[in-house]
Amino acid sequence: MDADPRVTETMSADPTLLLTGSSPRLIDEWQAEPAIWNYVRRAVDDRPGLGHFILTGSALPADDVTRHTGAGRMSRLRLRPMSLFELGHSSGGVSLKRLMNGRPVPGIASELSLAEVAELVCVGGWPGHLRRRSMEAAVLANEDYLAEICRIDMTRVGGVGRDPEKVHRFLQSLARNTATVVSAATMARDTQGSDGSFTEQTARSYLAALEQLMVVEQQPAWAPHLRSRSRLRISRKRHFVDPSLATAALGAAPEHLLEDVPWFGFVFESMVVRDLRVYSQATRARVHHYRDNTGLEVDAVVDAGPGRWAAFEIKLGTGRVEDAARTLLTFADRIDTARCGAPAALGVITATGYGYQRPDGVGVIPIGVLGP
Repeated sequence: MDADPRVTETMSADPTLLLTGSSPRLIDEWQAEPAIWNYVRRAVDDRPGLGHFILTGSALPADDVTRHTGAGRMSRLRLRPMSLFELGHSSGGVSLKRLMNGRPVPGIASELSLAEVAELVCVGGWPGHLRRRSMEAAVLANEDYLAEICRIDMTRVGGVGRDPEKVHRFLQSLARNTATVVSAATMARDTQGSDGSFTEQTARSYLAALEQLMVVEQQPAWAPHLRSRSRLRISRKRHFVDPSLATAALGAAPEHLLEDVPWFGFVFESMVVRDLRVYSQATRARVHHYRDNTGLEVDAVVDAGPGRWAAFEIKLGTGRVEDAARTLLTFADRIDTARCGAPAALGVITATGYGYQRPDGVGVIPIGVLGP
């Protein structure tokens, strides 16, 4: 819809011509002509059966386009970048679905090294990279993609003109603070130049535009019933949809990650959250994080509905498994299991190493064996 020169004229003359043809009819980048939504809706009403149309797009249209017309007719499916299992870099020997059903972590080794994990972070889960010959080419493509977001896409969303240089600085701030609950005010201070014109409100508008472009997907806080008097924090964690966008924003290569292990830990967490989201979506679960006023934090909570949840700490190195397990057990003890149910699984997800179930019930899961 955004590239065929005949589309605009057809929309003016008779949009239903775009809907003719065998089913399912795939309409790509449909948000370029959002009026097509209503014609699709009417066609669905007029035709018997299911599965007549697939509407795909690289950005979300404004809410008012689809707010009232799709109920009972349309189902939505978010297509995220590919997980390590889909890319062929995880054996899938530890299934999230089985963990959510209470199965323990089997004894299993990951074949990934830390250097390989660093490369996977920088290349990302983009299907187009499967055909690229080198890691360098993939990294360059990621940087080019971000440059186009700064130059064109951010202006296209909402028709609001935005300075590409400020967009780039904002993306760099987001990259430095990936997998944290950094405030919009802090990112505004990072982004503003000497004129000081970049405000917190502007930062929030940038975040909203990046979410609409499906460049950013934030991680909401989990709000369980607690047995303790701890007070929950509700700030969302900031993530790019793929960790490779964080490294691209800062021009970081795998060797930079290995030299800056603390930041590597954050972008690794972002990669794990990406994979957990993909695997959770297959079972209609969602991925949250937990944080309270005592400083207790849990990196990922997979919520599969009433009484079914699992919690995971994400650690780059196996040397922090003991501390992570202690955090998970403290967290589980604070949950009112009479109202939320007992955890289906508690696990520490690592970059490398060996998968196994600890005597205290906490599983250790290398990312190279995690799957759906």
